[in-house]
Amino acid sequence: MTITLEMMPPLMFGGLIVAMLIGYPVAFTLAAVGLSFGFLSIYLGFFDLNFLQAIPGRIFGSVLSNELLLAIPFFTFMGAILERCGLAEDMLDSMGQLFGPIRGGLGYSVIIVGFILGAITGTVAAQVIAMALISMPVMIRYGYNIRYITGVLAASGTITQLVPPSLVLIVLADQLGKSVGDMYLGAWGPSVFQILLFAGYTFLLGIFKPSHVPAVPIEARTLTGWALWKKCLLGIIPSAVLIFVVLGTMMMGLATPTEAGAMGAVGAIVLAAIHHKDFSATGRKVLIAGVIAGGIGTIIAMLFSENLIFRLAFAITYLAVVWICLEAVKIPDLRDLIKQGYETTMRITCMVTFILIGSTCFSVVFLGVSGGVWLEHMLTSLPGGVWGFLIFINIFIFFLAFFLDFFEIAFIILPMIAPIAQKVLAPVVGPDAALIWFGVMLCVNMQTSFLHPPFGFALFYLRGVAPKEVKSSDIYWGAMPWIGLQAIMVALVIAFPVVVTGLLDKPLDVDLNKVKIEVPQIELPPLAFGQPKQ
Repeated sequence: MTITLEMMPPLMFGGLIVAMLIGYPVAFTLAAVGLSFGFLSIYLGFFDLNFLQAIPGRIFGSVLSNELLLAIPFFTFMGAILERCGLAEDMLDSMGQLFGPIRGGLGYSVIIVGFILGAITGTVAAQVIAMALISMPVMIRYGYNIRYITGVLAASGTITQLVPPSLVLIVLADQLGKSVGDMYLGAWGPSVFQILLFAGYTFLLGIFKPSHVPAVPIEARTLTGWALWKKCLLGIIPSAVLIFVVLGTMMMGLATPTEAGAMGAVGAIVLAAIHHKDFSATGRKVLIAGVIAGGIGTIIAMLFSENLIFRLAFAITYLAVVWICLEAVKIPDLRDLIKQGYETTMRITCMVTFILIGSTCFSVVFLGVSGGVWLEHMLTSLPGGVWGFLIFINIFIFFLAFFLDFFEIAFIILPMIAPIAQKVLAPVVGPDAALIWFGVMLCVNMQTSFLHPPFGFALFYLRGVAPKEVKSSDIYWGAMPWIGLQAIMVALVIAFPVVVTGLLDKPLDVDLNKVKIEVPQIELPPLAFGQPKQ
């Protein structure tokens, strides 16, 4: 049988799926499939060997030199530090006691803390593990339904995927060619609505099945009054400051994603140090001096122009940060924590880079055999127009997430469908917001990849730390209602694009044909020509 050019795109796609199902690492599978079909295409005469020169050109020109991808190691390091520094324990304990008197109070505390941790860590694994180790024994002790416990812990960990500064959003912004700031702005609406859906489900359980989410007994509440609020604020305020340093500076245009990630990495070390029991009294004084100086510098910058006092104030703040980081290195626990953070960052960054290199090999050959044309024709001919396209893509991504994680989906599938999505969705929300809407929609969808079998990693993490009396069936069945809530969120984002686009800058409605450029006439003095010099 003769292989024609029209047969190559579906053969490549099918070959990739078969190779990944065998179980080889995705990065090497992508490169192997791409190069194999590339040499086959050369043999069949679809293109010549010179075409493959585009692969190293893209790898060195678009992947390894991409400054936006530098943000990934910084945000990974920040998450690796914060996930083990004790912040989660303090916040869960204080929030649990704050919401404990009401039905489902421990559930609300897990959801809220999951949201806050998601905004400062950006990693699912550690968040699920940390919250399960802390909250699961307490919730079991006070009679919470075991399936509710496993579901709320797993789902509250996966919200990290969606809440800025999520690594997923950085990768999606890079692959879609949009700014990270816009992607973050678009994600805030779905993030808040997702939390409200989780809290609403807990509220309804408290009404219709109160035995599943009982209140904490009075004798178990060890903190009350100002002591309780003080402990809550000591966890929330430093986290809020770090969120502003990372997200606020980026969204206000004061820092690039890479610069914001670098500040977040340093801020994570500072936060870990001030939460440690061995943090010295001198360090606390230096911290207070740095905070006061930073506040003075900020006020001066807002009211006056930068001057000597502004520079001195922030010089004190920088010196305080350096002092606290040096104290962190002197504490053995934190020194080991920073080392573990470096190792985690190195592993994840290398994995991302190799997947990018492999996906580049595959995508260059796929486009060379007219794969883009084949894919566009297939997706634009779906029944239902725009909504048929969105429903099909979301169902496709949902089932693909059974076998692939978000990095693999973002690097393999997204570059293929992004140009089609731009063309199809631009008439609905405008060309500027089309890919932001599409990217956030897929991010909401890909949350489910951590919850549904057979490769729901959040369920694996939960199984690894859950007591033996918690059955695996309880973990899997407990996740089902929360997958449904995430699917409802996907439907809401499809039906109401304003949830994503509401915070984005409105495009300027300017008719270029009516633009007039007026240049003022400048009266020049008459030229005086003197006598020529002899």
